[in-house]
Amino acid sequence: MQNRSSERYRSWLIGELVLASLLGLGTLLLLVTGRLDGYALPNARTSLDTAVAVVASIVAILTAIRFLVEGRGMDLLLAAGFLAIGVGTFAFGVAPVLSGAELGPIEGWAAIGASLFGAALIAAAPFVSRRAGRRRRALGATVALVAVSLFGIWLDARLLRLDLDVVFPDRSRQPSVVVAYGLLTVLSLVAVVGFGLRYRRHGRDLDSWLTLALTLVVFADLHYVLAPAQSSDHVLQSDLLRILAFAVLLVGVWRAIGQAEFGRAVAEERARVARDIHDGLAQYLFALSTQISMLESGAGLEQILPRLKFAVTAAQQEAQFAVLALSSAAGSAPFDAALKRYVDFLVADGALDVEVQIDPGVILAPDEEIEVFRIVQEGLANARKHADARHAEVSIVQQGDNRIVRVSDNGSGFESDEPGAGQGLRNMRSRAASIEGVFSLRSTPGKGTAIEVVLRPV
Repeated sequence: MQNRSSERYRSWLIGELVLASLLGLGTLLLLVTGRLDGYALPNARTSLDTAVAVVASIVAILTAIRFLVEGRGMDLLLAAGFLAIGVGTFAFGVAPVLSGAELGPIEGWAAIGASLFGAALIAAAPFVSRRAGRRRRALGATVALVAVSLFGIWLDARLLRLDLDVVFPDRSRQPSVVVAYGLLTVLSLVAVVGFGLRYRRHGRDLDSWLTLALTLVVFADLHYVLAPAQSSDHVLQSDLLRILAFAVLLVGVWRAIGQAEFGRAVAEERARVARDIHDGLAQYLFALSTQISMLESGAGLEQILPRLKFAVTAAQQEAQFAVLALSSAAGSAPFDAALKRYVDFLVADGALDVEVQIDPGVILAPDEEIEVFRIVQEGLANARKHADARHAEVSIVQQGDNRIVRVSDNGSGFESDEPGAGQGLRNMRSRAASIEGVFSLRSTPGKGTAIEVVLRPV
């Protein structure tokens, strides 16, 4: 496994070095041939800035979602950095043009300042490994900090009034502008190294995508350093590199979001299995231990043996239930077949009779299938273990525009407003909410229980 990871990293590193070499040669060729001055395309300039602002903002939103899922400090810094770039580019580079005004030196310097601020946050991100506790509060505070910082950058630009369009007789730009773009190049390079090292340590796809995108950004910033003076209406070849870099970022972060959601689902499934083991298998194993202790204390074998046989049989059945539930709900079989297979196994010992009705016209989304399966499983488990029911009914039907899931039994029932009605019911409520379903419960002592979930509209 270690050799495979090392080979994967070496292959990736070779590809990264090849990309950097090609970009370096291309930059050198443009510099030698004098084609770094770009083209005067004011409309294209605005369109490119708009695209950067929109994509950077989308990346910020996606990384913020990933932060809320996993709580990584790195994702929080990435969200803040891309938010600063996206909002700053739009506020200082696009909005003035759209309002009919000319892009002046104050707006130009503010846009560069926003990019520097965002690049600094992104460069720091790969070196942060801590997780946040109160994620929503941390995210809200970070958004507020970015907004205050961008306002401060704009105020600084008004106070300093650095003229970005002043050109010396030898066609060079103000040194402050060259230094700013040079600093952007250095920050992007630091981020490349940081995410490259993270990819070497952890092998996560997001780090490789970020390294690839930021490599493109390094050379885009370098083009701005090397290019001769031009007005804000000019479009450089590096602008195309920047657009490509943000497209790569969007793809990489989107994939990372999917992996984070999958990881969350796995964590939830592990927690559910742990609960099942605690509530079922562990109890029977404890009973086995108790009976064995009684034997050791001199209790009669004819009294203990039936209890041991019952506990062993029950423990075996609980283990089979857990394995079957995991395999059936994992998507390896059609939903109808998986559910009926589970029910067939559940009723094999004759303790509970279950009637299943599934409307063939009802189509469940993939996320609905797993949660509906778990809700039905939880409802039948409650009927069998806690309600002493002899008969239960499961139906998944279409009623008008609504898709409805019902599980009912003829067990002992309980007061539906009884506090702490059970972890199982809380699990079912949370599962229904996770797929935007409406959960309801009716239970009467001595007359059984019925749960119903109205699924989201299709």
